[in-house]
Amino acid sequence: MSEENYNWNKFDKAVDVDEIKKDIKDAEDNSGDYPEIPDDTYEVSVAQMELKESKKGDPMLSIRYKIESGEYKGSLIFYNGVMQPNSQYVGLQIHNNDEMLRSLGVFEDDEVEFNGFKDYADLIMDIAEEVSDNDEYHYELEQTTNKKNKDFKDLKILKLLD
Repeated sequence: MSEENYNWNKFDKAVDVDEIKKDIKDAEDNSGDYPEIPDDTYEVSVAQMELKESKKGDPMLSIRYKIESGEYKGSLIFYNGVMQPNSQYVGLQIHNNDEMLRSLGVFEDDEVEFNGFKDYADLIMDIAEEVSDNDEYHYELEQTTNKKNKDFKDLKILKLLD
């Protein structure tokens, strides 16, 4: 895909550019360090969501949740759901991402489905446009340490808050 034909404006529509600039400034001022967020349940909103490439070049659902209250207010929790197309686990990986997307409450469960990566990217963009920085979409998110790999966190949306 040539760069002049790619519509980068769709990304700008899904995010608050001024808020991202502020986050960049904060990262520069704090050397990019983020506090360790302990396992717990947090009130969060979606600050950013996109389908992008992982460092290894695989598709990855990336969601930044912003903590809205408590000691860690303003801190970010990161969800990175990698999908390895050539792996025997790709079905499970996409299923896990589908479950995360369904839990955001934008579409009916049967409307969140994988029909190829292009359609999936469009679906994710549609959801991102609805929930990103929208006060109507605050969630109760549970973060726990992964039982198989202590270096990873498991995230689960428990409910949409009123």
